[in-house]
Parts: sequence; C-alpha cells; structure tokens
Amino acid sequence: MSEQTEAFGRTIQLFLVDGVPSGLIIASIHGWTGSVLVASQATFDKLRARPEADRTGLYILFGPDPDDALSMRAYIGEADCVKDRINQSAENRAFWETAVIITTSDEALTKGHVRYLEARLIEVAGEAGRVKLDNGQLPKPDRRRLPEADRANMEAFLSNLRVILPVVGLDLLKPKPRALAAPGDTAKADGGPKFEIRHWSEVQATAIEEDGEFVVLEGSQALKNAGYVGANSYGELKKELIAQGVLTADEGATVYTFAKPYVFTSPSAASAVILDRNSNGRREWRVVGSKLTYHEWQEQKTKQEDAHE
Repeated sequence: MSEQTEAFGRTIQLFLVDGVPSGLIIASIHGWTGSVLVASQATFDKLRARPEADRTGLYILFGPDPDDALSMRAYIGEADCVKDRINQSAENRAFWETAVIITTSDEALTKGHVRYLEARLIEVAGEAGRVKLDNGQLPKPDRRRLPEADRANMEAFLSNLRVILPVVGLDLLKPKPRALAAPGDTAKADGGPKFEIRHWSEVQATAIEEDGEFVVLEGSQALKNAGYVGANSYGELKKELIAQGVLTADEGATVYTFAKPYVFTSPSAASAVILDRNSNGRREWRVVGSKLTYHEWQEQKTKQEDAHE
C-alpha cells in the first residue's frame, strides 16, 4: 500500500519591525531557523541596515514586468554579504517593488548552501512559469555540488520557502494551475466541479478552481461593448487582456473569446470582465449541471468537510 503524505498545519510568525503593516516584515515558521525579511522601496534602506543583511544568504527582487502588464518579474541572487550585492542589483533593476532577504538566525548557511539554493530557486521558479526571471545566467543545481546530507537540508529549507513566500506576496515558486499548463485539458481540477456563466445575451463562460485560484477556461466568452452604466472595477484589466491577446474577437464579432485560460484573483474579478460590469461572482457563477451558485457550493463543501472531522 502506498503511503500518502499527510497535510499538517504550520505556524507562520510575522514580525512587524516598525509596528505597521507597511513597514519592514520578518517572516519565519515556528521551529525553523530561516528568516525571510520583506521590504518595499520605502523601507529598503532599513532592510539593508538590519544585521541579517550582513550574513550569507539569498535575495529576491520582485515587481511588475515592464514588458507585460499581466506578468511579474523577479531577480534571484546570493552573496556572502547580502547587503552590498542586493543594493547593486536593485540599482540596476527598475522593475522591483518588493525586496526580500533570506537567511538564518543561527548563521548556518554557507556559501555552498546559498549557491545551491540560488540554483534551485531559479530552477523551480522557471518550471512554475509564474514570473519572468531577470537572471542572465541560469545555474544548474547539479553543478552546485554539496554533500548528500547538506542537499537534503537545503531541500527541506526550500520546502519551507515554498510555504512562506506566498504568504508574504511572492508566488514565484507555486506551480501554475494545470489548466494553464495544458490549455486543451478541461478536466476537473482538484476533483472539484466546473462552474459556468450563462448570460441572457447567450454569452457563455466556463471556469474551474484549482488550489484556491479561479481559472476561466479557453473558449469562454465575454461581453463586448455591453454599454452598462456604472463603474467596472476591472475595466483596466479587461483592456489589458484584450491588448495582450488573452481576449480576442474576429471582425464583426459581438463577443470576445478567451484565446487561452486566465487566472483571476477571484470569481468576482472573472465575472466582472466577462459581464463588463461589477458583479458578485459568488452569485453569478453556478456549478455546471446544477442550480448551485459558487457561494452555495462553497457552503455545502464546508459542511461536508466539517462532517468528516
């Protein structure tokens, strides 16, 4: 019988150095010696002044991709003294909005460790495909040799980074939803249902939810020039989706079509783009083959999970 990995909870500690959410943040996992320091451009000097910045470690510069408004860009580096190297990298890259330093409280990371982790972070981020890497060189992990025990320790370190980086707003290591990796495959995600919008205008759209992300599938439609009076909070996003070729329309067509799947931040963001107006996606989307709204499906799912506990 194959052994299944049991999911378990973790305690993530977020220390607000300045006492405010907009200030410098230090994140860690209970029982882990690793530290992740997060700064904005406004708190970058405070980040460099921290004692952790004098240690051997890694750093990440993260922000919008200037060449693609729908994408993010990242630079990953390592250094014996992170403070000097991150400053040089930041001066040479205008795209970044968030700077992160990764080190340990016990100064256990060696040059060999961070070189290996740098290569692995670049490799995993490249495979995930969520960001465009600004690194000119892409080092291979197998050329960053470590003793077997050290490699195992660094893989455990990387596993913790996979957990903690999304919490502080960096999802560069998280794999893309399967619907994006294989656009032609519209199979159910995570064993869950498909959702649909069937509007009176005959516009139809289909979506799935995978690992907490709402993905509108290729071939779905969106209203064109609907003429609704009132604000649409996602109007700029829709314009960008059209500009980037995610939403396309043949000459004379009355609707846009999703040329490829797209991940939205919420069901409401998706329905607002599709219906060309602000809307409550939790009510607009319904389970395919059912009258259940997304909201009702979520409530039902929660009750079932509670009943099994």
